[in-house]
Amino acid sequence: MIRLAILSSHPIQYNAPFFAAIAKSPSVQLKVFYSWQGTSNKVDPEFGEKITWDIPLLEGYESSFVQNVAKDPGSHHFNGIYNPDMNRIIKSWGANVLLVYGWAFRTHLLAMRYFHGRIPVYFRGDSTLLTESGFIKSACRKIWLTWVYKHIDGAFYPGSNSKKYFLAYGVPEETLFHVPHCIDNVRFGDEKNLCEQTAIQQRRKMGITDTALVLTFVGKLVQRKQPVLLLRAVLELLQSKPTSEIHLIFIGIGPLLEDLKNLAGDCKYIHFLGFKNQTEMPLMYRLGDIYVLPSDIETWGLGVNEAMACSRPVIVSDKVGCAPDLVKSHISGDIFEAGNIKSLEQNIAKYIENKDLIIEMRDSANKLIRDWSIEKSSEFLEKCILRKF
Repeated sequence: MIRLAILSSHPIQYNAPFFAAIAKSPSVQLKVFYSWQGTSNKVDPEFGEKITWDIPLLEGYESSFVQNVAKDPGSHHFNGIYNPDMNRIIKSWGANVLLVYGWAFRTHLLAMRYFHGRIPVYFRGDSTLLTESGFIKSACRKIWLTWVYKHIDGAFYPGSNSKKYFLAYGVPEETLFHVPHCIDNVRFGDEKNLCEQTAIQQRRKMGITDTALVLTFVGKLVQRKQPVLLLRAVLELLQSKPTSEIHLIFIGIGPLLEDLKNLAGDCKYIHFLGFKNQTEMPLMYRLGDIYVLPSDIETWGLGVNEAMACSRPVIVSDKVGCAPDLVKSHISGDIFEAGNIKSLEQNIAKYIENKDLIIEMRDSANKLIRDWSIEKSSEFLEKCILRKF
């Protein structure tokens, strides 16, 4: 049996069900080694308050937390994760394969260097080239990352943008394996149509008519996700198309919340629902007709997976990493030019005139995302690892 050690910074709601699926394999004995406790029960720097997820993050797989001795612990800088005993503990557990999530922490890079050549070392990351800029900075980054990735035997990439990234930094194509980014599609499903019915009732309580076009923004209200751009686009559309009913629902909190509320003023078409926990998200996505992710920096965008699992088409910027893999015109959604408010407005406006298109795209978006499932991703990962044995 393969003894697979996964080195991850902290428990993450997206990873937990994936780890549990891997642990079910009869060929793999899994243990996840966490190098940090995370921000649970602590103030999250982007949310601005304490956040504790209401779904289990440590069930279904074996795990342990290794002491982090960093003076300023956290994932916000390289030295924020330093666990001097990590390599010894992983080795004593008897790992014969190591999978590292992210290199930009002291402990993780040290583990990659230590175990490379001793046991197969794999890497999981979703970085892209979408935000690369500046010749000198790019040249230095290439030298550094080419050296970093010489310490792995293979990389699991989530999509096409990430594959281009690994190839650019010297990872041989034959050692690149597609393990799709995934969410718990079943949890976001609605087999009995109960969430859809509840969403209709909730919209009516919010004063939204059944014929309105409703957009949702789900996530942290931070600059890189560009919620202000989206709000400005909707306000301009409301002004230029006064006979159209367009609503925008913000689901989330963050440092831009007050700025957004001030910009929205007393507009009855803009709604702020605040932070919603994980068990509420299947309903939240269904409050809207279209999910919008206008980020100018987004390595993947798992909210897109979630929205599509809720049978919602999406509009995303071309800086969202998942765009070429998941966003297909007239199937699952549209892609606009990042930072271009007119491009965003045009993509929204076409649905004002054609609500029937949204209905048609619901099933196709849901069907597309079914292939990006936890079960398939865990199977792909297992096959990649088994090829070494």
